[in-house]
Amino acid sequence: VQLQASGGGLVQAGGSLRLSCAASGRTFGTYAMGWFRQAPGKEREFVAVISPSGSTIYYADSVKDRFTISRDGTKNTVYLQMNSLKPEDTAVYYCAAPSRSYYLGPPPDYGMNYWGKGTQVTVSS
Repeated sequence: VQLQASGGGLVQAGGSLRLSCAASGRTFGTYAMGWFRQAPGKEREFVAVISPSGSTIYYADSVKDRFTISRDGTKNTVYLQMNSLKPEDTAVYYCAAPSRSYYLGPPPDYGMNYWGKGTQVTVSS
């Protein structure tokens, strides 16, 4: 599976960005998808995950009520809408997928083991 994230950039605090992750190489609609991030000097952390059908979604407490994950099966793409951005949201954002279909594992990684190249998000104060 190939995962290609895009949409990062520089934004002021309080602004918005929408990240996209295009998936190819397998049946998109049968796999959970997730977003993770890694800030400089910190470990990678969970942001959001969505089940294959989209009926189950989890968010990290730090982004709840500000970020929204969604998926479009017609475009084989998962999105992360980020609103009310804060400087502490600055990080490289990665999309991820599990190797097993119809599988959403436990935290912290929710069974994700395929990782795309990240996209940089920088929030200025």
